Amino acid sequence: MKILVINCGSSSAKFQLFDIDTGDVLAKGNAERIGIDGKLTYKPAGKDEFVSTEPMPDHKVAVRMILDALVDPEHGVISDVSEIAAVGHRVLHGGKYYSESVIVNDDVKKVIRECFPLGPLHNPANLIGIEACEDVLPEGTPQVAVFDTAFHQTMPPKAYTYALPYELSEKYDIRRYGFHGTSHRYVSHRVADFLGKKYEDLRIITCHLGNGSSFAAVKDGKCQDTSMGLTPLAGICMGTRTGDIDPAIVPFLMKNERFTPDEMDTLLNKQSGVQGVSGVSSDFRDLEKAANEGNDRARLALDMFAYQGKKIIGSYAAAMGGVDVIVFTAGIGENTDHMRKAMCEGLEFMGVEFDDSVNAGLRGKEAIISKPSSKVTVCVIPTNEELAIAQETERLVR
Repeated sequence: MKILVINCGSSSAKFQLFDIDTGDVLAKGNAERIGIDGKLTYKPAGKDEFVSTEPMPDHKVAVRMILDALVDPEHGVISDVSEIAAVGHRVLHGGKYYSESVIVNDDVKKVIRECFPLGPLHNPANLIGIEACEDVLPEGTPQVAVFDTAFHQTMPPKAYTYALPYELSEKYDIRRYGFHGTSHRYVSHRVADFLGKKYEDLRIITCHLGNGSSFAAVKDGKCQDTSMGLTPLAGICMGTRTGDIDPAIVPFLMKNERFTPDEMDTLLNKQSGVQGVSGVSSDFRDLEKAANEGNDRARLALDMFAYQGKKIIGSYAAAMGGVDVIVFTAGIGENTDHMRKAMCEGLEFMGVEFDDSVNAGLRGKEAIISKPSSKVTVCVIPTNEELAIAQETERLVR
């Protein structure tokens, strides 16, 4: 079964075509600058990368170009688009409505649209991608929505409810939703398989560390808590996002700096985080370089990130009554040994015995980075959200 996975942004459409029976990626790429000028980067397995700069006025044209590339006589990997059994879409927000992935129908599209206010940058683009595929694929080709928020819908009310007047929370569906759910679901299941343990018997803390970062506490096979909230702004400080701050800072700055609501939103989401603290970059590789060259603000930003991550890990261990496995994933979690070490230092009281000899230099590979005698197993598990979406799609379509 061949499954196309699409992740649509406001001006892009990343894609991978899977042969789900073998797990092979047949082709992948990205349609960029949609509505501006257009650039399609396409890499078929075992062949050279192909780049096209034809105009892409909208997502429908971009999806058509992706499909044309997949069946191209020279660059293609399938003979006809009818070979695509289904399409899996990453959708940011399913609100309170979906705790699982679903086959797309009119009701699902209605919910995605109703969640536009909760995911204003992503949900509209996600829906555009779904409708574009409906327009250009053979009629009846099933599509599946895999929601970033779905995995976290098992949180109990005490974890997801904010201490606002209850009527306001109910009126506007204000609650902790959490994000990166596809990644947290994948790595928590994968680490159980990797360790040969039963998923439902483990207390797992998943640390998805990248330009956007989040943590999840998984117990009894269900998400118990997560660090992002109503939006992806909450939790640990990130590339350009503040993470958790005193809410009173918002009206204070708006009053004293005369910020509009939109300007305040831009400040919190795009001008803060480690970039705002360091004044250097939102890229942690740049921060490491600057810190090693003596930049104190870059060092402070890295120290803040590690400190806040450690606090979240400790709080989740307390919430679950202990922890069996801590797993690092995503760009920083998989590739930055210094950050993994920094977040685990000081957790010896919990039973963590870190193995720096294994951790040092480890990049992008599954591994146990704690000592055999450690009461808590610390692992690195590379995430694969696209494969997880393909697997979810295959499960529903079959």
